[in-house]
Amino acid sequence: MRDQAQLKATVDDFDGQLKVLEDAAVLIDLADEAKDEATAVEATQTLDAAEAVIARMEFARMLSGPYDRQGALLSMNAGAGGTESQDWAEMLMRMYTRWAQRKGYKTEILDLQPGDEAGIKSATISVEGEWAYGWLRAEAGVHRLVRISPFDSQARRHTSFASVFVYPDIDETIKIEIDEKDLRIDVMRSGGAGGQHVNKTESAVRITHIPSGIAVHSDAERSQHKNRSTAMRILRSKLFEVEQKKQEERMGNIHAQKKKIEWGSQIRSYVLAPYRLVSDHRTEIKVSNVDTVLDGDLDGFMIAHLLQLAGDPSAIGTSAPAATGAKTQGNEV
Repeated sequence: MRDQAQLKATVDDFDGQLKVLEDAAVLIDLADEAKDEATAVEATQTLDAAEAVIARMEFARMLSGPYDRQGALLSMNAGAGGTESQDWAEMLMRMYTRWAQRKGYKTEILDLQPGDEAGIKSATISVEGEWAYGWLRAEAGVHRLVRISPFDSQARRHTSFASVFVYPDIDETIKIEIDEKDLRIDVMRSGGAGGQHVNKTESAVRITHIPSGIAVHSDAERSQHKNRSTAMRILRSKLFEVEQKKQEERMGNIHAQKKKIEWGSQIRSYVLAPYRLVSDHRTEIKVSNVDTVLDGDLDGFMIAHLLQLAGDPSAIGTSAPAATGAKTQGNEV
C-alpha cells in the first residue's frame, strides 16, 4: 500500500503539471489576443508555480534508489594525521548532526571511540527521517581539512583526513540472514566518561562477523542487551551494503566508496588557511563561506553530486540552493 501510494502520487504530480501547463498556454493566448497585461502576469505566476513543482519532481527522481527513503547510519573515521585527524572526525560528526537538525531529522550516537588527546577515533550515528539515506549517500568518501593546527605550538599548517561511510538503516521489511554461528561476540567495559557504571559493568559489545571480517562495536547504552541490539543493527546494515556492492560489481557498476584515508583520495577539501574555501572535487562546486558549510549547510554539494549520479551533469553548479550559490564563490584556486 505504501508503494502504491508513492507511485500514485508520482503519476498525479505529472498529470497535474500537464494540466497546469495547458492552463498557462490558454492564459498566454488570451493575454496575447486581448493585450491584457494582468492575464500575462497570471500566466507567468502559473508557470513559476509549475516550475517549482517540477523541480520537486526532479528531486524525487534524483532520489529514486530502492533504499533512498530509508534512514541512514553514518560512520566517521579518523585517518592519517593523529590528533589532528581525530579532531577533524569530530568536526565532521558535528557538521552532519547540524545538517540533520536543519532537515528536522533525529540523530542518535550508536557508537563513539574518543581520541587519545582530542576528537574521536571513530563514531557511528543514526539519522532517522524520510530520504535521509538518499541525501547522505552523496557524502560517502574521504574529506580533507587544511588549517593552522590548534594543537601545534608553532602554529604550522596541517592537512588532516577523515572518512565517511554511509549505510541504509535496514528496517524489519528487509531480511538479512545472519547465522549466529558466524558471529564472535565480545563484551567489555565501556571507555571514556561514565563514572562508576563504566568501571564496574561490562556493557560494551563488539560483534565480529567471521566470514566477512566486519566488526562493529557499541557502548552508548548502559545495558549490554541494548548495546548488543544496536551492534546487530549496525552489522545488518554493513552486511547489506557489502551485498549491494557485490551485485554492482557483478553488473560492472562499481562505486568505490572505501578508499585510503589519505592524500589524493578525497572527495572534498575544506581549506581554512591560507585562504578559506570548500571545494568538491567531483562536481567542482566551490564555496567560500566555510563556516556555514561546517555548520551543516551541505545541500548544494549533495544536490550537485546526486544530479551527477542521476546522469544530469549539465545541472552541476547551477542547481545549488541560494545558500551555496553558483558553481564558484569567493576565491577560486
